[in-house]
Amino acid sequence: MKRITILGSTGSIGRQTFKVIRKLKKDFKVVGLSANSNLPKLKSQIKEFHPEIAAILSKDAGIELKDWCRKNKLKTRVTDGLEGLVELSKYNSDILLSAVVGSVGLEPLISAIRTGKDIALANKESLVIAGKLIMAEARKHDVKILPVDSEHSAIFQCLKDEGLKKIKRIILTASGGPFYNYNRKHSTINVTQALDHPTWKMGPKITIDSATLMNKGLEAIEAHHLFNVPMDKIDIVIHPQSIVHSMVEFVDGSTLAQMSHPNMELPIQYALTYPQRYVSNLKKLNLTDVEKLEFYKPDFNKFRCLKLALEAGRAGGTMPVVMNAANEIAVGLFLNKKIKFTKIASIIDKVMSKHRSIKNPTLKQILQVDMQAKKDAGLLC
Repeated sequence: MKRITILGSTGSIGRQTFKVIRKLKKDFKVVGLSANSNLPKLKSQIKEFHPEIAAILSKDAGIELKDWCRKNKLKTRVTDGLEGLVELSKYNSDILLSAVVGSVGLEPLISAIRTGKDIALANKESLVIAGKLIMAEARKHDVKILPVDSEHSAIFQCLKDEGLKKIKRIILTASGGPFYNYNRKHSTINVTQALDHPTWKMGPKITIDSATLMNKGLEAIEAHHLFNVPMDKIDIVIHPQSIVHSMVEFVDGSTLAQMSHPNMELPIQYALTYPQRYVSNLKKLNLTDVEKLEFYKPDFNKFRCLKLALEAGRAGGTMPVVMNAANEIAVGLFLNKKIKFTKIASIIDKVMSKHRSIKNPTLKQILQVDMQAKKDAGLLC
């Protein structure tokens, strides 16, 4: 039985992970959970799974959670703040699933890797801003980084033991989000429209990133680090059906794809059970029902966020840190209805333009640049 810790247990990926664990309850014991601020959901998860330790970012919520556990005679130890997340990440478990959103996941992730536990990774932002450091730590401590994003899970499954020299290119697929064929001005797009994704049900931040296509830029940088593939060997295509989750083209002309209906439980399960494949009751793919699979080139003029993310990835150093930080702030401003949809890209562009990139940053420098870029972005609303 694997002991599992889940960072971000109350979010979209965390909740879907519990669906997998409930079906495989003989194979997993939940020993640690964390949440950002959703205290009611975290309480219900603690009641159901009785973890040994739980963490919540809010200090006030941490006090309340400790009192609640005591009153309900639950033995779960409660920690809080970023230091609480780091403590949780170090806790005795076989695998840690990181499903937190944003750069806050970086320090807990590195701490977990240093304990030698394997990582099921859904927190793409950590790899975007510190991929070189993370992968070096993973190699040093002989830790597997198992991708949870459907695209990277697809690439991981297609690659198997193929070496870098055999890869001609990686092809990341993108649904295109709700606005790829949108004929009105993007400045008129509101929050409700942007959160209405046509094929995936996700948390608000990643849903907005999908609407701007920023998410695909982040995933390209993530793939660059995960699979040690140069940015210029990573292509992006729009695939509205979201059936082909990504492809790998090899030097001999063969192209392998992983296909399934869009459901995050499949890549989550594969990451948790790797290298085994377990039976699932998810909807099976019937291509005659799908009827057609379409692929289009992305429109970089319409979707400036994608263009900016790829530019940051090619620049390397601390430029992806700045790009990601500015995007986190801009998306938050849009979700809170403080800026227009098109202002997201403008804020990212302005913050990137004034940054002088550090080529090989330390963890301390990455965290400092992240904090400063967030401040700079916040001033542009």
